[in-house]
Amino acid sequence: MKLSGSYQINLEKQKVWEALNNPEILKKSIPGCESFTKNSNTEFNATATNKIGPFNASFTGEIRLKEINAPDSYIIEGSGNSPVGFASGKAKVNLEDSKGGTKLSYVVEANVGGKIAQVGSRLIDMTAKKMADIFFGNFSKLITSQNISLENEKNLQQSKIKNKNIIYKKLLFFIFILTLLAIIVFYLF
Repeated sequence: MKLSGSYQINLEKQKVWEALNNPEILKKSIPGCESFTKNSNTEFNATATNKIGPFNASFTGEIRLKEINAPDSYIIEGSGNSPVGFASGKAKVNLEDSKGGTKLSYVVEANVGGKIAQVGSRLIDMTAKKMADIFFGNFSKLITSQNISLENEKNLQQSKIKNKNIIYKKLLFFIFILTLLAIIVFYLF
């Protein structure tokens, strides 16, 4: 089975790349993901449960990153097993600067076997496309909202610093006036 697509993400390429390598963001983005652990910078383990045709499949698998060309591209290879079958495949993921953000494109080659292969390639293709759309929709919303939260936090910190500076300046001015008054009182008396 082959599948391809692209998504426009309104963040700079480096931030999208960092998010694609962040286990917490990936766990929240993968439909039905129950666990996603990082074993090394290029190897992960994951467990996800999803409905594929009449089957409710819980897959446990390994994911490896290869041919890493940060922050432009990499290949994700993975394989997983379930009581209803197995799946394996690889995806070439590319990031490009595009329209004030990043265009993420992918090409996936996947193989499935066991009971889930019996539901038919058309249903599997539709399910895979739906899962990809859910993943990239979740991923895009999550990293965009996190970026907005980080921007808001940064603005809040800058506002606090600005307020502290204003208070500090007022305090210095007040001390200056008190000192000036003390000097005047000292010379008058």
